[in-house]
Amino acid sequence: MGEQVVCGIFLKANEVRVVTLAGNRATHQLIAPKVSKFSLIKNPNQADVKNFITQLQGYISEHKVNKVVLNRRATTGQGAGGAGTFLMEGAILASIEQELEFVHPATLRATDKRCLALKSTKPKTVDLGKAYDLAFECLNA
Repeated sequence: MGEQVVCGIFLKANEVRVVTLAGNRATHQLIAPKVSKFSLIKNPNQADVKNFITQLQGYISEHKVNKVVLNRRATTGQGAGGAGTFLMEGAILASIEQELEFVHPATLRATDKRCLALKSTKPKTVDLGKAYDLAFECLNA
């Protein structure tokens, strides 16, 4: 099958942060492209959404991603997903061909406690770090 390549996509407001990892949990590498963020303007029209998806699909194809992992959006309470993340999530679900999985924040926290020593390449910025955690979560052990 070849090397596993997992792309973590962290949905926040009107943008997604992407981090792609190749390998497994013990020996993985960060694929560091020039682009790590894709944005969708507020109140987008059909062409804007198509452009957003085309950019994301190009990234996924270019990096030979096998699996895409998204953060599970909160549906109620503080931090509940707004219209922007809802729209991007729906567009991604409808258009990405690769296997797609959602991961809950509590799952990420539990894995972080167990596997922190393996995360030496985790980006320092918060949102990219969350995208990294999503990708790491679905790497083979």
